[in-house]
Amino acid sequence: MKKKEAQKRIQKLRDQLNYHNYRYYVLDDPEISDAEYDKLFRGLQSLEEQFPHLVTSDSPTQRVGAPPLEAFRTVEHKIPMLSLDNAFGYDEAREFDARVKRLLGNTDDIEYAVEPKIDGVAVELVYERGVFTLGLTRGDGYVGEDITLNLKTIKSIPLKLLSNDSTMPERLEVRGEVYYPTSKFKKLNEERQAKGESTFANPRNAAAGTLRQLDSGITAERPLDIFVHGRGQITGYEFKSHFEALEAFKKWGFRVNPYITVCNGIEAVIERCTEIAEFREELDYEIDGAVIKVNNLALQGDLGMRTRSPRWAVALKFEAKQEVTQILEIKAQVGRTGALTPVATMKPVKIGGVEITRATLHNQDEVDRKDVRVGDWVVVQRAGDVIPEVVKVIESRRTGDEKKYHLPDTCPVCGSRVVRIEGEAVHRCQNLSCPAQLKEGIRHFASKGAMDIEGFGERLVDQLVEKGLVKNIADIYSLTKDQFVGLERMAEKSAQNIIDAIEASKKVDLARFLYALGVRFVGEHVSRVLAREFGTLENLKKASIERLQQVYEIGPQVAESVHEFFSEKHNLETIDRLLKAGVKIKEPAVLEDSKLAGKTFVFTGSLEQFTRSDAEQTVERLGGRAASSVSGSTDFVVVGAGPGSKAEKARELGIKILSEKEFTQMVED
Repeated sequence: MKKKEAQKRIQKLRDQLNYHNYRYYVLDDPEISDAEYDKLFRGLQSLEEQFPHLVTSDSPTQRVGAPPLEAFRTVEHKIPMLSLDNAFGYDEAREFDARVKRLLGNTDDIEYAVEPKIDGVAVELVYERGVFTLGLTRGDGYVGEDITLNLKTIKSIPLKLLSNDSTMPERLEVRGEVYYPTSKFKKLNEERQAKGESTFANPRNAAAGTLRQLDSGITAERPLDIFVHGRGQITGYEFKSHFEALEAFKKWGFRVNPYITVCNGIEAVIERCTEIAEFREELDYEIDGAVIKVNNLALQGDLGMRTRSPRWAVALKFEAKQEVTQILEIKAQVGRTGALTPVATMKPVKIGGVEITRATLHNQDEVDRKDVRVGDWVVVQRAGDVIPEVVKVIESRRTGDEKKYHLPDTCPVCGSRVVRIEGEAVHRCQNLSCPAQLKEGIRHFASKGAMDIEGFGERLVDQLVEKGLVKNIADIYSLTKDQFVGLERMAEKSAQNIIDAIEASKKVDLARFLYALGVRFVGEHVSRVLAREFGTLENLKKASIERLQQVYEIGPQVAESVHEFFSEKHNLETIDRLLKAGVKIKEPAVLEDSKLAGKTFVFTGSLEQFTRSDAEQTVERLGGRAASSVSGSTDFVVVGAGPGSKAEKARELGIKILSEKEFTQMVED
């Protein structure tokens, strides 16, 4: 394809993808299937790879994360992003209306726009000639932080405005609220807890923490969304009312809250605010009130601003969703990754129209920090309108009969040892075949980077566990074709294919086997490091914490985790069963006389001919060492497209930098 033809095709694909993004993420009304969308996206990716000079910042392919930043730069807002005054209760809303009328010298009813007040993170989006060029936090209202790369990962933010209107603003500043959907918030905290990371107190904190990631790749993995609700500086376009501006924003591809309405007079406003409060529980985002704005922009101009807030708007705050109740019992609940969570059973209490009887206490540190005891009277809230949690203890109501709580030393599900690894907040069951975490363990064991058993999808694993066919990971190797045929949507041919895949997986190298076991902190890279260092499974099983810490790239946390895993008798029994079932572990083969032998390599940026994992395995197969970070002991840093800070550090340390082509040549030689 010639350049001119490619340029036309690329632009057409971008327009199509922008339109379908708008249908899917803004209107929630897709016109094509996911497969059709993926086909268009891959077509654009392919053309941009062939013609890299045609890639632009507003291309749909540029939503993915970019290399981490060292810090956010600050940028001054053209028009200050002020906060709103609060009104607590309808009487204060009426006082706001009276004040507006007095300042305007008006006795007639004022027209107001009323909208749900999203409890998220305020941002400003800047478009130059229809292209998204800058995204800022509110900051102190006058200066914000440049979080453009993070905002570009949010699919409901258009990278290019949809309209081809010749009167589109030369510069458009749109303001909105980024939020974390409450339906996804629980899963995020579960995942963080499983990794031993601190949990977010509520969806707003999750949104703020996600937007302030220096690595936009992390932001891209989280399902942030946005509603736009206001404007900053606009050049070359005029509106008469706030609502008219929002209608234009919708036309240009922005997501505007569907519950925004225009009301004539303060009593109609109060009626609408009452309605919003009533359906608040049904929304997939947190709101803590309603925003009331004078709709007419000329009147807004007449009313003007105070130092920190506009005179033409107010936030009517709803009642907090907290209640007081008593803790009757605390028990440990075992999650899908083996994490033990203390859960309080309480006297039933209604919060936001929902009866609450249980609340999470997160982990032992939280229990100790809040000093929560069985029998305590506590303040409870629905965090993010989803997860009930204990906010604080009412110590004045203690009688002396309350009992302190500690998580058990053994798993309440399988009886195995419970361990808390240094540096983690979470206590965990160490048994890889614990019934509470069996499904997740099987999925990981069979995954592509592990035993690579093709066909072991989520639905199949669910059936195998729920029908009692697999009670231990080793049971996979005793399954029969007839057992598979008896499952839902499983024909004879499919059953035979899975049996063949199970048989093929029996020959596995040590690194893959270690990764398949799902040892905490032992990913694919660390598995290869351990396999290369110890050579056999038996050697690794016998290794002390001190010996493990002597291995390059193995720190105290990983060493303790590996040692604890191989100290758990249930895990050793499972491994023995796997070996007796015919699993044969191949020891790592290394070419000690290659040019790479004894050399340490670090990879950064996107490689074309290798995946990162393949490149690292190649180095290790040829006697070298693949490291994840640059240090004085690094021999080579291999740089692909879009390298991060590792390349800069290599230059500072005087370490030799190789292009992917040079690395490939070294491997071939």
